[in-house]
Amino acid sequence: MNLTILIPLLNEAESLPELYQWISKVMQANGYSYELIFIDDGSTDESWDIIDNFSKNDTNVKGIRFQKNFGKSQALHAGFAIAKGDVVITMDADLQDSPDEIPDLYNMIVNQNYDLVSGWKKKRYDSIVSKNLPSKLFNWAARKTSGVQLNDFNCGLKAYSNKVVKNIDVYGEMHRYIPVLAKNAGFNKIGEKVVKHQARKYGVSKFGMSRFVNGFLDLITIWFLSKFGKRPMHLFGALGVLMFIVGFCSAAFIGVYKLYKLSVQEPALLVANNPWFYISLTAMILGTQLFLAGFLGEIILRNKNNESRYKISEKSNF
Repeated sequence: MNLTILIPLLNEAESLPELYQWISKVMQANGYSYELIFIDDGSTDESWDIIDNFSKNDTNVKGIRFQKNFGKSQALHAGFAIAKGDVVITMDADLQDSPDEIPDLYNMIVNQNYDLVSGWKKKRYDSIVSKNLPSKLFNWAARKTSGVQLNDFNCGLKAYSNKVVKNIDVYGEMHRYIPVLAKNAGFNKIGEKVVKHQARKYGVSKFGMSRFVNGFLDLITIWFLSKFGKRPMHLFGALGVLMFIVGFCSAAFIGVYKLYKLSVQEPALLVANNPWFYISLTAMILGTQLFLAGFLGEIILRNKNNESRYKISEKSNF
């Protein structure tokens, strides 16, 4: 199978018929063998009924329905798990991503041997203050932190080699950082393509300013995980040992200094009355706690079990 097209969605009933017709037209024009998978992330409108109807009339269409809204990352995770195409394309359901971009993205994966190609909405039809400027700041910080040189990390239109989606774990709100997850998994040929951005035709955006705050918090998380996720002892253990040594040496110096004062018969401050003694003691306690945190982190990593992160209530055409 040439292509799997994954479309996570939430309350996009108005745009689905047009999107389906557009994708079908592009697939037929290029002669692709494909599967089109809609992941309904707990919609409360008629989205699932429309998807179910597609699947009954078109064997290329499949649908997954979550019991409630679990988030875009969980939707992509569910889609990646069942994707069969040699190339996997993800796109949003709001018609702001153009299916006409699919052939070029497909060719970059197949003919140019990219592992992942991310869309870049260079010209956007969003509010400058509420979306464009925060997005530029967010992407700058992501480039500096991750080392992945992309201009638009959050673009929903992306293409992947199948082996990429089978070797990354998208969880939490990490869909923004799939290129970073791919890089951390050893897939280094990551490209970018300028794609058309279209103004929203139906409905309203599901994302507010809070997504940028969450995005920066997730960026810190993924930076930490990429550096120390597999070896927490390397961070917590090192900091803990350093703080304990500094505290112990300080306390030892205080004790030796008092003994020196007593040996030369000079007045010496009681150790318990010296504020530096308590600072040293606090440093040793914190050092011990950091070391234990790293040790417990190593134990958890070696014994962690996969948890159920979402519940699928229905499937269509499987």
